[in-house]
Amino acid sequence: MPRTEKTVKLLEHHDILNPGLFEQSPALQQAWDDVRQAIALTDWPHGSGSFTIYPESGKKSGEGNGVKLIKVPCIRALQERGWFVERLPSVGSSVLRTGDLDALKETPEGYVAFEWETGNISSSHRALNKLFLTMQETTTIGSFLVVPSNRLKLYLTDRIGNIGELEPYFRLWRNLTGINGALRIIVVEQDAESFDVPKIPKGTDGRALR
Repeated sequence: MPRTEKTVKLLEHHDILNPGLFEQSPALQQAWDDVRQAIALTDWPHGSGSFTIYPESGKKSGEGNGVKLIKVPCIRALQERGWFVERLPSVGSSVLRTGDLDALKETPEGYVAFEWETGNISSSHRALNKLFLTMQETTTIGSFLVVPSNRLKLYLTDRIGNIGELEPYFRLWRNLTGINGALRIIVVEQDAESFDVPKIPKGTDGRALR
């Protein structure tokens, strides 16, 4: 898919579970197209048509950029493509609650789940466990998780979930059994850095205050 604007960069993706499904399933192929197009519309500042990060480290209190607002254009684009926002398929487990998934697509083959990680590394592991459980306990055929690259994480809230801290667990997750759905982890990165753009505001909970 050609990119004519410098929006957030889809740097790479990693297939963790049942990778063949992404080639075999028309529903997952369409969902992947939706996700790529939605990521390509993700910009900062919002409405600018480009994704430029304020290049300040998030290591110190009050410095760096927040995370939660980054995903807003992506989630909006998925919703416009027919995805449900903050929804879950019906499941009996108390581990899963409404709002735990950023977006959910209903297809003739089953559900497809989408999460854009905005928490710390522990939150990333919880998000993955919920995706695994959703695929194990429901008719969810596939899941996508978006995380920042090692380069982008430098300018975000300290200890944000990122590809560098998840990658050592790939071998473990690829050996999981009893899950029929496919999982793809997507890595995104800024296209530009500039002190001329505003910082991405931080939230008011957990590590967003640090």
